[in-house]
Amino acid sequence: MSEDASIIPIERVEQSIYLIRGHKVMLDRDLAGLYGVETRVLNQAVKRNAERFPADFMFELTREEIRNISQFVICSTLKHAPKVFAFTEQGVAMLSGVLKSPRAVEVNIAIMRTFVKLRRMLESNEVLARKLAELESRYDEQFRVVFEAINELMIPPEPKNNPIGFHVREDSGVYTVRKIS
Repeated sequence: MSEDASIIPIERVEQSIYLIRGHKVMLDRDLAGLYGVETRVLNQAVKRNAERFPADFMFELTREEIRNISQFVICSTLKHAPKVFAFTEQGVAMLSGVLKSPRAVEVNIAIMRTFVKLRRMLESNEVLARKLAELESRYDEQFRVVFEAINELMIPPEPKNNPIGFHVREDSGVYTVRKIS
């Protein structure tokens, strides 16, 4: 099967990858949907093969992590799920040995290609940042102002905190003290 004739669109896989605890992961619900099985079936297969999934391959999300993700995910069942598991790239690769259907193999290939594509994109951004730093050091004095402007443009603007409510500005009154005799 060619890369273009994938069983699932690469965009669908990209939308299912989250950055949690510094790892790019996919949730058990998203993986189950891609593999065409129920979430409980996927999790049962993983439990039967627990020795294949150490902590750096798969981990359970905390309630706070689930709440943070459920703000971005349309599925409302996520925030009420008792347990949600996140699989790293290695964990997703290990799933191919646990789920043995032809669809699982094809989906796994598509997911691995997506992870590789994301890694290449991140590497290209790092290369660009490194090249910019080299240019900065080489032409520092001549183009210092230009590089400062570029760096300022790369910093996101801080939100403005405008005070809420009605504020009256009036001059202070002049008060005098009179003696009563």
